[in-house]
Amino acid sequence: MSETLLKVKELFEPNHSIAWSYLEKYEYPWEAFKDIKSIILEIGSKLSLDEYDNPEEGVWVHKTAKVFKTAYLGSPCIIGANTEVRQAAFIRGSALVGEGCVVGNSVELKNCILFDSVQVPHYNYVGDSILGYKSHMGAGSVTSNVKSDKTLVVVKSKTQNIETGLKKFGAVLGDFVEVGCNSVLNPGTVVGCHSNIYPLSSVRGVIPSYSIFKSGKGVEVVEKK
Repeated sequence: MSETLLKVKELFEPNHSIAWSYLEKYEYPWEAFKDIKSIILEIGSKLSLDEYDNPEEGVWVHKTAKVFKTAYLGSPCIIGANTEVRQAAFIRGSALVGEGCVVGNSVELKNCILFDSVQVPHYNYVGDSILGYKSHMGAGSVTSNVKSDKTLVVVKSKTQNIETGLKKFGAVLGDFVEVGCNSVLNPGTVVGCHSNIYPLSSVRGVIPSYSIFKSGKGVEVVEKK
């Protein structure tokens, strides 16, 4: 089983996010975390008001998106075409939600990018994270974005440790990742594309692409057949 490739162009297919032209300039995806706010503001300033509503400063919602009245949209944020933001969703700000996404009831988003067709439909927290195209987080699964000892996050794999210089870093999910219900993605988790996380898992470090992460009596990572 080969190790996950960690670079932006290895984790994500191009052209599945309005932010791609910005993201492709970074080597590693977490390098973009510090710039998400400014990226959103720059993209938003160029959006056509024929296609997007601008209900308040720094907030852009595509006219085909459905946002329930009890959802909160903090500035800055962009909600893409045909996306649904459901009851009591809490978008704190610095959140770019792509096209065809589902942001479910009581979901909280903060400083994150959701590629197109991402689903976070039930009681999820996504902070300081990037979720790739068609990735899905099962009910109750969350990103934990600060270490308990408050030290800086290190991305740890079998062959290397990468110092990120970040205190806040939740998770990076490659394209087509499935996260099972009530799983916790610990700070600095990177999951390669087309991988599955079993429900009730506590995940940390680097999970290879095309693999299955099992968490029971012990942790096991197996290659998908």
